[in-house]
Amino acid sequence: MLQIAEIPFGGWARNCLISNGRIEAVVTEEVGPRVIRLAFVGKTNLFVEMSEELGITGGSEWHIFGGHRLWHAPEVNPRSYYPDNGPVSVEKTKEGARFIQEIEKSTGIQKEIEIKMWENENALTVIHRLTNHNLWPIELAPWALSAMAKGGMAIIPQEPYQSWSDNLLPVRPLVLWGYSEMDDPRFRWGKKYVTLKQNPQASSPNKAGFGNKQGWGAYLLGEYLFIKIASYREHAVYPDMGSSFELYTDHRFLELESLGPLSLLQPHGTVEHVEYWFLFEGVTAEDSDESIDREVRPLVERAMSLI
Repeated sequence: MLQIAEIPFGGWARNCLISNGRIEAVVTEEVGPRVIRLAFVGKTNLFVEMSEELGITGGSEWHIFGGHRLWHAPEVNPRSYYPDNGPVSVEKTKEGARFIQEIEKSTGIQKEIEIKMWENENALTVIHRLTNHNLWPIELAPWALSAMAKGGMAIIPQEPYQSWSDNLLPVRPLVLWGYSEMDDPRFRWGKKYVTLKQNPQASSPNKAGFGNKQGWGAYLLGEYLFIKIASYREHAVYPDMGSSFELYTDHRFLELESLGPLSLLQPHGTVEHVEYWFLFEGVTAEDSDESIDREVRPLVERAMSLI
């Protein structure tokens, strides 16, 4: 049976706890919206908590806070860094709740995250909405960023192997930033999977984007596995040179990000981007294609079969 309750958390007095008795999500109400905790009940938070920023409200400075957030792509300052330091409105539903930000004064965009907790699976449906309150259209893409806790490993699937004689055309873009370093030992560029480890001692940032037609990414933290599924739309135009998934890391956290296609959002129009989150425990995968195939791939296939 689902539990929806208001609790104190992380220095904020008002947060929404959504739980099915096995897993739980905590969403801030005084700032955000941010999903600040995702975990098996009473166990390790898979999302990072920025301890020096927890409990902050108000002010004109943007804060990472931690957890999961919604942005609109492409990234540009100051548009992307609008300070979401004010309260959100909360509308409870039978399956969870909707968290609606006030209209951003400088952009005219309003953000909303809706959480639907699955009752019989360790899973959530997370719906991201952007609404244009301007009098003119705006080109943007919804961008869902999960800032994961330190010390884990992200996994992005490669496209299935095809021989030269089977296909002469490229199968997906790999996108690099000005600070991307492909020889960074935190990355492993495998035949079946790309992995990126979060290293608290490695201070330099690194990032890569993927036109991820497989539609999933994962993060392994100890024995806990977080799988994020977001469908890929063929022939759609994605931001950041065709990126539908992105990985970013520095010494503080690792971000597992999914993006929707670019669209010209008309006045009073709304665009949605849906992610499905699955949690598993007791996973013992290592950083090799063979181990990921054996320990992670079956869980991904099971999760996808439930959507």
